[in-house]
Amino acid sequence: MVPSVGKQSVHMDTTCGSLLRELQHIWDEIGENEVDRDKMLLELEKECLEVYCRKVDQASHARAKLHQSLADKEAELASIIASLGDRNLHSQSEKRSGSLKEQLASITPQLEELRLRKEERIKQFNEVKAQIEKLCGEISGYSQRNDVLSSTNGEEEDLSLRKLDEYHAHLQALQKEKSDRLQKVLEYVNEVHGLCAVLGMDFWKTVSQVHPSLHDSAPGQPKNISNETLEGLSRTIQSLNDEKKLRIQKLHDLGKSLIELWNLMDTPIEERELFENVVFILKASDSEVTGSGALAFDIIEQAEIEVERLDQLKASKMKELVLKKRMELEEICRRAHLEPDASTSPEKSNALIDAGMVDPAELLANIEAQIVKAKEDVLSRKEIMDKIDKWLAACEEESWLEDYNRDENRYSASRGAHINLKRAERARVTVTKIPAIVENLKAKTHVWEEERGTPFLYDGVRLLAMLEEYTLLRQEREEEKKRFRDLKRLQEQFLTEQEAIFGSKPSPIKINSFKRGQGLRANGSTTPTNRRISLGGSMLSGSSDHTARGNGFTPRQNGIGKDARRRPTAPLNYVALGKEDTASLASVAGSEPPSPRAG
Repeated sequence: MVPSVGKQSVHMDTTCGSLLRELQHIWDEIGENEVDRDKMLLELEKECLEVYCRKVDQASHARAKLHQSLADKEAELASIIASLGDRNLHSQSEKRSGSLKEQLASITPQLEELRLRKEERIKQFNEVKAQIEKLCGEISGYSQRNDVLSSTNGEEEDLSLRKLDEYHAHLQALQKEKSDRLQKVLEYVNEVHGLCAVLGMDFWKTVSQVHPSLHDSAPGQPKNISNETLEGLSRTIQSLNDEKKLRIQKLHDLGKSLIELWNLMDTPIEERELFENVVFILKASDSEVTGSGALAFDIIEQAEIEVERLDQLKASKMKELVLKKRMELEEICRRAHLEPDASTSPEKSNALIDAGMVDPAELLANIEAQIVKAKEDVLSRKEIMDKIDKWLAACEEESWLEDYNRDENRYSASRGAHINLKRAERARVTVTKIPAIVENLKAKTHVWEEERGTPFLYDGVRLLAMLEEYTLLRQEREEEKKRFRDLKRLQEQFLTEQEAIFGSKPSPIKINSFKRGQGLRANGSTTPTNRRISLGGSMLSGSSDHTARGNGFTPRQNGIGKDARRRPTAPLNYVALGKEDTASLASVAGSEPPSPRAG
């Protein structure tokens, strides 16, 4: 009986301990020093360690071989089980336990049994495949048995009962097909006959092209039922069905054209009744079109001739419709300050239609597509257009405020003066918001252009260019106002010096007469003072013809076009300046210093 590991360990510890004590006793008698004793003990430990390592290596190699052998057999076993497709066998293989040798002992007989079962299953597969191949050869008219058998002998991936049942089902289907094939040929022939009747084609000529036996077979002689015949009939039916769909689609198009032209030309009922069969096809499905000759070529030709005849009569009325749609497009573009496509202008459209260079229907469809696109553009531009209206309204308020500030009687006790005063207060608040409105409009426009990759145009001019020019002109106006204030200070200083020297002031008569008759330009020349001189006024003045077009303005006509930079600098703004300041400035710009005699 082999002692247990625990007993062996205790015995070894006892033996090693006694030997070590005996060795210590010997060293004591000899008189070995501690260094030599430690050296000998270290050598003893190394020798023991080497012996243990050799034994562990040998045991590890033996275990690895057992593991490899067990893994190979388990892999083969798993492969066979997978090919057989039996789940019960798979569950049994997972229950194996014990030592490696015990597992090898238990897996070997199971593996041998499965190998035999696999060979038996392969034999069953080969038998059913051979029957299937033989039957396929009989049906198709030639034999592929040898070629297919050579390829099936190597097919061992799926040997499950499910796959075997599929082969058996296939075999039964082929056996039934052998008996039903003649019936199938007759069904195909009947279908070809029906399609030829609808399309107005020669039936016998059509089936004879598939196989002569379908038409010329003698009494009692079976018709050819090979795969080639069935495939030929199937292709013929598919071709006839495709032809049927094409003719139905063609008649659909012709029918829609006829109805459109009838409605456009107010065709009488008597003429429409001649093409009732074409109109019926519009309402019927493909399966409902079964009448003899319903899709014959002569029906299609008659419909084409009628469509062509009506097309020639519709040119004049199409001009009216094209003009109407063009006016609708222009109205949409006008409200949105867009430029309509010039290629479909009334003049060009009429010229193209008269010259026969374009189909009026295509031109009408093109304009309708432009209308759809214009409506989409209106929706995408709505937010920016609202901000433009807000900007223009603010400019209008600015212009009114400048006119109001130039009115010498604005503080009089006349009727309605208090209403204008309140409006002026609101206008001043609105004018202070114009820079923020412009910057916000610029930001929104930048985002819009980046998203769509196209410039935002307002009456044909890029909005960002208008805004930039407006900002530049506003800055120039602010600079003019600053220069005016500096000039006023010089004027006051000049008057003070003159008064100190001559002891008198300029005559107020001259100042008032100058103020009534003249104004001051930015470059020192004079101009009528009743002219709008603010930037907002320059934009909005002269735009009364555009007020009916949605309170808009045309930048090129109002000083914000591409030629505005070449004009003289904008005139001074007299907003918030009193009439005394205006008169004093005018006296400096247009009067000579008074002489000493004037005092």
